[in-house]
Amino acid sequence: MAKEYINPAGVPSSPYFTRILSITNPSKLIYIAGQVPTDENSRPIHVGDIRAQFKAILDALTVQLKAVGASWDDVVFRRVYALDVSAYVERCLRDETFPIPWSRDRPSPSTLIGVTALANPEFLIELEIAAVTAD
Repeated sequence: MAKEYINPAGVPSSPYFTRILSITNPSKLIYIAGQVPTDENSRPIHVGDIRAQFKAILDALTVQLKAVGASWDDVVFRRVYALDVSAYVERCLRDETFPIPWSRDRPSPSTLIGVTALANPEFLIELEIAAVTAD
């Protein structure tokens, strides 16, 4: 499937998102609902640790992508909701050792939204994604 990652001159680029991702002829569009840091019984995990919560969310989303025959290479958009934007940026985004599952050379577009609350007061972060596959 043809994908074009575009970071036009005049706007900053980042290893965490691409400004424009253009896709032609997608055959399967996948939306994955907001994932929060929970265990198999929907109980909050890693309470108070945004980095560990984000890692757990990425792991859960990886499982869901595999369930539909997709991978992080197929993700075309990410939307992050964070209670503490500064903590998320410092402990996750700016840390080059954080194990992100997507290519730092071809990250999908992404939006970060600061919120005052999530579904459970123990959740510090939530992530939803969209993916496109050519199968």
